[in-house]
Amino acid sequence: MKRFLAIVLLVFLVSCKSKSVVVDATKSDTRMSVNKIIGNYYNNKIDFSTLYIKSNVQYADDKQTQNVTAEIKIKKDQQILVSVRFLGITMAKASITPTSVSYYEKMGGRYFEGDFSTLSQWLGTDLDFDKIQNMLLGRAIDNLEKGQYTESFADQVYRLDDSSVSNFKKAFYFDANTFLLNKQEISQTAKGRMIQVAYSDNTLYKEITLPSKVSINAIQEKGKTQINFDYNTITFNEELSFPYSVPNGYKRIIIK
Repeated sequence: MKRFLAIVLLVFLVSCKSKSVVVDATKSDTRMSVNKIIGNYYNNKIDFSTLYIKSNVQYADDKQTQNVTAEIKIKKDQQILVSVRFLGITMAKASITPTSVSYYEKMGGRYFEGDFSTLSQWLGTDLDFDKIQNMLLGRAIDNLEKGQYTESFADQVYRLDDSSVSNFKKAFYFDANTFLLNKQEISQTAKGRMIQVAYSDNTLYKEITLPSKVSINAIQEKGKTQINFDYNTITFNEELSFPYSVPNGYKRIIIK
């Protein structure tokens, strides 16, 4: 369980800062344009104030396998609270807001309190609240309206590839009928990093269409990691509490 919550929340957010450039819509052929694909994707509404998710989580890397449950509470655009439990016992917890990140893990008795700039520097990747929220909701981590992409089509799936000059390569895959996100991939060849997040078993709710299964596969120089979320309980717009406090005696993680 050591550092499990940090890995679950952060290992798959290997991304870089989005550049504010114009979407490449010059392509003209029988397929749908980049602008139209992005427009249809954003037509899928998100209309909720709070969201509660209970999920089974299967975690595996080169050294261990863990099966736990995760309780995820989201106050849209304001706060995310994640509790990881094993046999009903809370083993780790995280509170995330647009300006702060806090988490603790019972195994090792450590905790972290800081902001995204500190955490991003520690992990070597750019993070923010929107990226984490979007990942949990089955949404693209980047604002696709502020990017430059090329489009391709195969097997009833539209693919958008980031065409900006960058050390990172990104690809987003959309169902041709619903324009929901099927998969997103981010790779950094120079550092041997690659991440793939796939979404399946979408369920249509009044508030949003959510995937029931989220599969994360990450390859780094240190090895491979796979995390599978199975959302089995989902409720909207209930009054939720977001209690978070670090237990006494825990040692703070200091990032210099």
